[in-house]
Amino acid sequence: MASLRLLLSREEIERRVEEMAAQIRRDYAGDMPIFLGVLKGAFIFLADLSRRMDRSPEIDFILLSSYGSLAASSGQVKVLLEPRAELKGRDVLIVEDIIDGGLSLEFIRDYVARRQPARLRVCALLARQRLLDEGLRLDYLGFPVGDGFLVGYGLDCREEHRTLPDVYVLEES
Repeated sequence: MASLRLLLSREEIERRVEEMAAQIRRDYAGDMPIFLGVLKGAFIFLADLSRRMDRSPEIDFILLSSYGSLAASSGQVKVLLEPRAELKGRDVLIVEDIIDGGLSLEFIRDYVARRQPARLRVCALLARQRLLDEGLRLDYLGFPVGDGFLVGYGLDCREEHRTLPDVYVLEES
């Protein structure tokens, strides 16, 4: 049986999301990029982030599959839902829940870059510290995190725990 260990409280997340939103507002200075949310995990973060903008951003989504029903990546990424918005010539902000291994992020960056955006940036709530140590660069990052399976605030384990308001480490007992 698994247990949950609190990693980030809803208050910590809320404060950091506000700080990230303020930085995005400053960086875009009145312009608004299209927010491209990576489903399913990023939808709660995307909603909270977008509500903190000066004006409503256009929002679109992309749904990828690299995990199937397993907890480990299959090593292959497939697009299950493509964005509907025209990305060519637009500022695009990819909004991710977690950069876990980097494969999906690399895929999305290439996917969007082929659509010739004016500017492409990445905003992630969480990223593995080991990837940051290896040189991963993100434009906006909420929290670096260590290893461990994370759930809550959009992150799930087989569709469970996604709606928890905090982020937890799922630990096997």
